[in-house]
Amino acid sequence: MKALITRKVGMTSTIAEDGTLQAVTILSASPCTITQLKTQDSDGYMAVQLGFEEDKKMGKAQAGHFKPAKTQPKVVREIRVNEITEDLQVGTQLTPEVFSVGDVVDATGTSKGKGWAGTIKRHNFHRQRKTHGGKGNTRKPGSIGSMYPQHIFKGKKMAGQMGHDQVTVKNLKVALIDTEKQIIGVVGAVPGPRKSIVIVRGV
Repeated sequence: MKALITRKVGMTSTIAEDGTLQAVTILSASPCTITQLKTQDSDGYMAVQLGFEEDKKMGKAQAGHFKPAKTQPKVVREIRVNEITEDLQVGTQLTPEVFSVGDVVDATGTSKGKGWAGTIKRHNFHRQRKTHGGKGNTRKPGSIGSMYPQHIFKGKKMAGQMGHDQVTVKNLKVALIDTEKQIIGVVGAVPGPRKSIVIVRGV
């Protein structure tokens, strides 16, 4: 299974042998521990539960759940799988070595929150004209529909919360792997601020 929970460090660039510059996102990838295996018979679906980093304080219920894996993870995520192979056992650690340079991966993270935003910032609306009777209402959204349905259709583009959504960037290439420093370099940008959790999964 090619999947890891990582933490975003920042961005840098690499120079190839032909002199081309490449933007690379650096991800901190300390070992992830398999804490639970979910099967079709017991849970109704197949997944591998991974634990990342160590938590100093943990409740007794959680500590009991993670006891078979001999770890107390700070971050826990589930990775859906099609089948559970013999090499996937509770307590097994997954390191950056599961990936190799050139692998194609998907990166899932939480995008930066922008707060409450208007239609111009959120949906790229045009503003109204400032002259000839604009009356100063230049950034208002204008009409939001006809009278007939007596309600607003779901999904109408209006002002609202912007950002802080789960975003998956697909088909990114692994540019570098450093097992000593426990980092992975992925070509391109990855959603989320620095220090945020990013799930990297092989395609």
